[in-house]
Amino acid sequence: MKIMRERLKRIRKKLGLNQTEFARLIGLRQTALSMIEVGTTTLTDKNVKLICATFNVNEQWFRTGKGEMFEASPYVKELLSIFERLSPDTQDFLIEMARNLLKKQEKMTGKTNQDT
Repeated sequence: MKIMRERLKRIRKKLGLNQTEFARLIGLRQTALSMIEVGTTTLTDKNVKLICATFNVNEQWFRTGKGEMFEASPYVKELLSIFERLSPDTQDFLIEMARNLLKKQEKMTGKTNQDT
């Protein structure tokens, strides 16, 4: 369980959330989350499933450390599926289009990709 507590803290820090923000998003109080992180309280299966569902965390990684920390979003999965079926020339075209869209978005919003 100690390793899962460490993974919980890694998830929270990777998301850039403090204990209060993270706890609120999964319906806990900050003190309850703190107690889980230090090992005073057990991390329940319900909490594991809630964390995975809320933050798109790979449950296998959370429990065992195997795989990636986060699941790919449904949009990423669909885009990759489509992309893999395109010819190399069409893939190049799509990448160039995506770059152009990103540049336009950055101009419109005033944010660069590094700002996110």
